[in-house]
Amino acid sequence: MENLQGKIVFISGASSGIGKACAEGFAQAGAHLILCARSIEKVEEIAEELKEKFQIEILTCKLDVQNKTAVNEVIDGLPSNWKKIDILINNAGLARGLEKLQQGTMDDWDAMIDTNVKGLLYLTRKIVPFMLENKVNGHVINIGSTAGIHAYPGGAVYCATKAAVKFISDGLRMDVVDKPIRVTNVQPGMVETNFSVVRFHGDQQKADNVYEGIKPLIAEDIANIVLFAASAPPHVQICEVTVTPTNQATAGIVHKEKVNLH
Repeated sequence: MENLQGKIVFISGASSGIGKACAEGFAQAGAHLILCARSIEKVEEIAEELKEKFQIEILTCKLDVQNKTAVNEVIDGLPSNWKKIDILINNAGLARGLEKLQQGTMDDWDAMIDTNVKGLLYLTRKIVPFMLENKVNGHVINIGSTAGIHAYPGGAVYCATKAAVKFISDGLRMDVVDKPIRVTNVQPGMVETNFSVVRFHGDQQKADNVYEGIKPLIAEDIANIVLFAASAPPHVQICEVTVTPTNQATAGIVHKEKVNLH
């Protein structure tokens, strides 16, 4: 397997969930990290902990990937030695609401499209040219979703954004086929993070109900897959990985055990 020691890994949405778990995994592998999120306090806290534990270098950035100007400023403002990015993990993403399309909230749609699609595009457009310029064996790893394969009721727009991630991944893979750059799309099913809390605008009870009766994946499960793809030999490109809990077949087909409330 490829040694990740000393590689520079850029992770968006690194303050919690899958992004945080990826940061921990790559830090343990000896990579140097650029951690970005809207909450700079959280990423700085994570960075201090990982630097002390693994003796690696970490750069933190306050960044909302929806903001094209901010993406340009943050990436252009990286110190020159940090611009030699080997691995980009487009993890920042969210779901908002679970209403029928005809009852949906346009602000929720904007947040999902601007983060899941446009934010991913902004970062990829800025960082892939660095990979080409620096002639690194680059790797773009996008966090998609089983929702990008099969739609489900109430999820039309979110599913559409994750379908876009799949096809952006496929298209980029074609565009860099003559370069030493790999592209991987990881498509998780149900992962218990703060994802559902965000979807339901902070309603913890609704979020808990999503995972009731099933043992969901956890963030570390996805981070392990990301690390596996990143550490494959340079001639091996893992194009796509779809992963679900054992009792989930697709985004919308889930078997839940009845919970005895007595």
